[in-house]
Amino acid sequence: MMRCFTLTLLLLLLVDTPSSTCSSVLPLCNRHDNSNLLQFKNSFAIKPSSYNDWACSSSYSNSNKTASWNNGTDCCEWDGVTCDTTSGHVIGLDLSCSMLQGEFHPNSILFHLTHLQQLNLAFNHFSDSPIYPGIGNLVSLTHLNLSTSALAGDIPSTISHLSKLLSLDFSYNDELTLDESTWSKLIGNTTNLNELLLDYVDMSSLRETSLSLLMNFSSSLLSLTLSDTGLHGKFPTGVLGFPNLEELSLLLNEELKGELPKSNWSTPLTILDLSYTVFSGEIPDSIGHLKSLNQLRLQFCRFDGLIPVSLWNLTQLTDLDLSGNRLHGEIPSLLSNLKHLTYLALSHNTFSGHIPDVFHNFTKLDTLLLSFNSLGGQVPPSLFRLTQLSVLDLSYNSLEGPIPGKDTKLSKIKYLFLGNNLLNGTIPNWCYSSPSLTNLDLGHNNLVGLIGEFSTYSLNSLVLSNNKFQGSFPNSIFKLKNLNTLDLSSVNLSGHVDFRQLSKLKSLLSLDLSHNNFLSINLDDNVDYFLPNLTRFRLSSCKITKFPRFLGSIQDLKVLDLSDNQIEGVIPKWFNDKLLYKWKNMEFIDLSFNRLQGNIPIPSYGTYYFSVSKNNFTGGISSTICNASSLNMLILSHNNLNGKIPQCLGTIPLLQVLDLQINNFYGSIPGNFSKKNAFETIKLNGNQLEGPIPQSLAHCTNLEVLDLSDNNIQDVFPSRLEALQELQVLSLRNNKFYGTITCLSMKHPFPKLRIFDVSNNKFSGPLPMQYFQEFQGMMARNDNTQTGGLEYMSTVANTTSVPYNDSVVIIMKGEMIEMSRILTIFTTIDLSNNLFEGKIPQILGELNSLKGLNLSHNKISGIIPQTLGNLTSLEWLDLSRNQLKGEIPMALINLNFLSVLNLSKNQLEGMIPTGKQFNTFQNDSYKNNPMLCGFPLSKSCGNDEEQPPSVFPEATESLFGWKSVTVGYGCGVVFGMFLGKLFIKTAKPLWLARLLCRYT
Repeated sequence: MMRCFTLTLLLLLLVDTPSSTCSSVLPLCNRHDNSNLLQFKNSFAIKPSSYNDWACSSSYSNSNKTASWNNGTDCCEWDGVTCDTTSGHVIGLDLSCSMLQGEFHPNSILFHLTHLQQLNLAFNHFSDSPIYPGIGNLVSLTHLNLSTSALAGDIPSTISHLSKLLSLDFSYNDELTLDESTWSKLIGNTTNLNELLLDYVDMSSLRETSLSLLMNFSSSLLSLTLSDTGLHGKFPTGVLGFPNLEELSLLLNEELKGELPKSNWSTPLTILDLSYTVFSGEIPDSIGHLKSLNQLRLQFCRFDGLIPVSLWNLTQLTDLDLSGNRLHGEIPSLLSNLKHLTYLALSHNTFSGHIPDVFHNFTKLDTLLLSFNSLGGQVPPSLFRLTQLSVLDLSYNSLEGPIPGKDTKLSKIKYLFLGNNLLNGTIPNWCYSSPSLTNLDLGHNNLVGLIGEFSTYSLNSLVLSNNKFQGSFPNSIFKLKNLNTLDLSSVNLSGHVDFRQLSKLKSLLSLDLSHNNFLSINLDDNVDYFLPNLTRFRLSSCKITKFPRFLGSIQDLKVLDLSDNQIEGVIPKWFNDKLLYKWKNMEFIDLSFNRLQGNIPIPSYGTYYFSVSKNNFTGGISSTICNASSLNMLILSHNNLNGKIPQCLGTIPLLQVLDLQINNFYGSIPGNFSKKNAFETIKLNGNQLEGPIPQSLAHCTNLEVLDLSDNNIQDVFPSRLEALQELQVLSLRNNKFYGTITCLSMKHPFPKLRIFDVSNNKFSGPLPMQYFQEFQGMMARNDNTQTGGLEYMSTVANTTSVPYNDSVVIIMKGEMIEMSRILTIFTTIDLSNNLFEGKIPQILGELNSLKGLNLSHNKISGIIPQTLGNLTSLEWLDLSRNQLKGEIPMALINLNFLSVLNLSKNQLEGMIPTGKQFNTFQNDSYKNNPMLCGFPLSKSCGNDEEQPPSVFPEATESLFGWKSVTVGYGCGVVFGMFLGKLFIKTAKPLWLARLLCRYT
């Protein structure tokens, strides 16, 4: 009885205990949850992983939270575990950055913790396990974070069962896929979501209509990040008007379209990132309503127009990136309003005017990027007083004047890029002494003076190329022990460089000393230079005579340029062995313009640029060259190579340029050009090829230049090439083509053709009028001298900025001239030395941009059409050795640029027109036309007036004197190198000078 009373009293005391005392006594962990957690722990290995070290070391603590999980202890006391204070059930589990490694199991014990409200397993490594349907059992979840955990496969549709979710984060699991059905169910059931973070999850199957479902979240959503998810179609503009939205990130969805709203913005927005999408249109003035905006990133979209004035009122901005768009206009002084900026990028646009000198109050600015614009004027001095600035990039503009040297306070500057401008003066002293400077690029400017001595040794990269310096190589460079990039090419250095000193730079990755004509580089074969990390080596035009032997000790060479030197003899065996077996990452090889002999080397598998042109190589091309399947440019021209061209060259998938011209190849052209190939230039001219043109050439739909001239090809005209809609140059000159040139009745054959040369063959029948009327590239005037200077045809490989300049040989006034670069305004037709007959088509007069027309040495009859007088760009016209009759049309005097005229050996009659250019032509232009009369012929017409004075006595004096030199110097962009020779042979400097100057 007493024992019962005591127990009752104890219970009463417990009931009367104040609530504050009771609340301090936590219930024990639910035993089922306790057991489940231990089993879950034991299903994984606990060890560090490089997969998530980067994140856990910066954002989270990387630790073994499960170390405190021991049997017999209360799980509510374990690290990362939160229990309900009433029931003891586990309601929160945070094992982020807990070094868990291993696979999830389909029936993971985790799915039994049905009271879980918050689950965070981010930054672990689950070995590409899928998210299993059991996740749908956790119906109490409000927060689920599985980001950066190496999950893979389809997100199960059961995720939609988690209707209480407020935050869902599956981001940075790039092997996860979210299909349209699951997306629709998820959006339909989780209508209270505040955060939806799916960055790098594959959502590419979603249609545009599925994106519109996001409007269901209009009242709840605070954060939406869908970066690099493969979204496409048009993004619903209304999302940007969600009343509570604070963060929106859609970057790296490169097919996602959209526009910015002109009203109804989400005013709480603090982060907006649309970078690398195809959002377009103007940036609206309404963007100024986003007063809370901290980060605005719109880089590499398609926005155009001016930056609205209202944007400069977003005074809370810390990050502003508008680079890589089509924005223009001047950068206004209102920029000074954004004094909290730490990051400003306006590069890769077309901004013009001066950079405003308004940076005095930018005390927090760390990065300023204004490169690749059209900015001019001097560099603002206030930029060089920014004490927090670490990155300054003003490269690729038109900035001029000196680099500020006084009152410079760039105490934290690391990266200074001022290259590719018009800067002059000397390098200021602070560039040599700044203790924080690691990367300095002043290349491609007009800087002068000596390159000084460096007193700080923090530099990692030094680029001073293409300037106008003087003096010798600075010895202090040999002390830059951290230097990995050194580019002193084309800087007029003189004196002597001992490679023994350069080999002290053990960190050097890239070295370029090319084009210093007065610099002597000592590369002693008897010295073992050692640059263990060198991957890029350029010594072009340095007068070296041997292969640098030390290259044999380099393990991973990627770029080698020894072009334009005096290297003789056979390629060393060690070099061939390295290419075949060691240098697996070799990308670029240029050995052109040397005196090399023997067999050509075989490029490595990954090589994209390979040039050995202008050497003395012999032998054939081994088919093993096709193992270099990454080739973009293969240039073997101007050698003594022979044998057959390997058929496999037509199947290299990325090959854009195939230049085998001026060799001794024989046999047929490769006949297996694959579909969807990348060819843009094929030059096989100057060989001994024969047989027909393969039909598979029509697969080269990107082809711009096809030169098969000077071979023995026997075939009819390849009308099937009409399919090449990009073709601009077609030269079949000096072969054995025959038959009529007929059109296959394609809708628009050869629409871009600008150089058409089928001379010196056996073509017959009428002139190809059907083609003439489709030569749209010769009808439209294209005077690019009005839009920033001359432009040349060139091919640029996909993986490099190294261009290949297309060239072509033309016959003008009987002279063979190689245009080493083809102006995009250059158009010519040459059908000479064939068996064409019939009349000259009137349609030729519509080819308005034509510069040269040669129909000589045929059997053309009829009259010269008046319409040729419409060819006001024409500079030479040769209709000689035909059967033309009638008078010379008076309309031809309208050809103001006509410099060469040859109408000889026809049956023309009547009076020769006078005036303008016709007063400059001599007898040779008209000889062997017995019925012609008038100036300049000695035969007068019955009603001749006084003949115009000849211009030639004055023009022909001193043919090889100063006049020829002056004209060649001033006008030699296209033909200058041939000028002296032509003066001697033609004795007509005026027409040639006029022609040359037309292209400068």
